[in-house]
Amino acid sequence: MSIEIIRSKRKTIAIQIIDSSEVKVRAPLRMSQKAIKDFIDKNSEWISRKQQEAREKEIAAESVKLLNEIEIKELTDRAREVFTRKVQYYAAIIGVDWNRITIRNQKSRWGSCSQKGNLNFNVALMRAPIEVLDYVVIHELCHRKEMNHSPKFWYEVERVMPDYRKYEKWLKDNGKILLAEIHGH
Repeated sequence: MSIEIIRSKRKTIAIQIIDSSEVKVRAPLRMSQKAIKDFIDKNSEWISRKQQEAREKEIAAESVKLLNEIEIKELTDRAREVFTRKVQYYAAIIGVDWNRITIRNQKSRWGSCSQKGNLNFNVALMRAPIEVLDYVVIHELCHRKEMNHSPKFWYEVERVMPDYRKYEKWLKDNGKILLAEIHGH
């Protein structure tokens, strides 16, 4: 197991599990090496458990059925219709407008919203439960009110979808598999 220690101007120490073989520990500049080591030792079981979970997800992602170009094109065409309907529906509820909707085949982002109101959505979301699509649409449309992830932004998301955390977690837990179906490993 490789643990990379990153020191920065932060007040607390945190562990980040990148994947089954990579762990980063983010620590304050002035924290002693011994204090960092003690923190890692104290959390070694948690680190091992999270790395095992990451490994299980990696194995699941390796066994997915890759979509071919025709399937991806069909999914993209369908996504255009689905996301347009959903944006129209939720924009009215949130009370915002938008400019253009684009479906992308991205490797990491689920969606984005530009200052001009251009919305981008990842075609891989079409393989997720419908509530997850709703969550991403709501998330991006709420950026029309707040172009950040401030408490005010999350209040807007929660106002429309009180249980959004469930779908955010689903994406975090299963997103790699969705992306692997489209992009390979």
